[in-house]
Amino acid sequence: MSAQKILVVEDHRDTRELLKYNLTAAGFDVAAAEDGQLGLNLAHAFKPDIILLDLMMPGTDGLEVCRQLKGDPGTARIPVIMLTAKGEEVDKIVGLELGADDYVVKPFSPRELVLRIKAILRRYGAPEPNAPKLWEREGLRIDFEAHQITIDGEETALTATEFKLLTVLVSGAGKVQTRDNLLDTVWDTHFEGYSRTVDTHVRRLRQKLGPYASWIETIRGVGYRFKA
Repeated sequence: MSAQKILVVEDHRDTRELLKYNLTAAGFDVAAAEDGQLGLNLAHAFKPDIILLDLMMPGTDGLEVCRQLKGDPGTARIPVIMLTAKGEEVDKIVGLELGADDYVVKPFSPRELVLRIKAILRRYGAPEPNAPKLWEREGLRIDFEAHQITIDGEETALTATEFKLLTVLVSGAGKVQTRDNLLDTVWDTHFEGYSRTVDTHVRRLRQKLGPYASWIETIRGVGYRFKA
């Protein structure tokens, strides 16, 4: 079995080399980019399983790289972990709303980072325990094993986080999911005060569901429910 691939996009040379050393030692196949534009190019050429993305870079910064990655069907499904030295909540929230899957604040423990990477790869590498292999209703078809969704016969690209969110909602169809529960389940941790992140992802998911957007119901003051 070939090693899982990680793309590191980090402009600080020492940090980039430290990441490459530790991730290679952990058994990953690692490619690295020193700026955002090279990172975007490598995302297509290297086809990584996950991307570590520095937030603050000259030129094309991490937020813009994340925006482009998540807006491109060829890279939208690749999980992204933001690396940031900034502690302001707004930076983390903006990154998560753009589709990043997690964030790590510098300085960080390489061992902890490896564990976070493996957790995300496990999270998106297998369907939810309660999810069927295939789910269909009218013109909406979800292949949980292939991580594919088709709407009226046309495949629609979802980010890894959007697909995870849809999986959780569909698997619990008819059950109200609170925002806090969705944060815990989809993002695998609790981001205090980040309920807006859930709302942003639900809004984007509805846009992509098109004629089936209304199947995700808003339960005011609580959260969301997928129609049973």
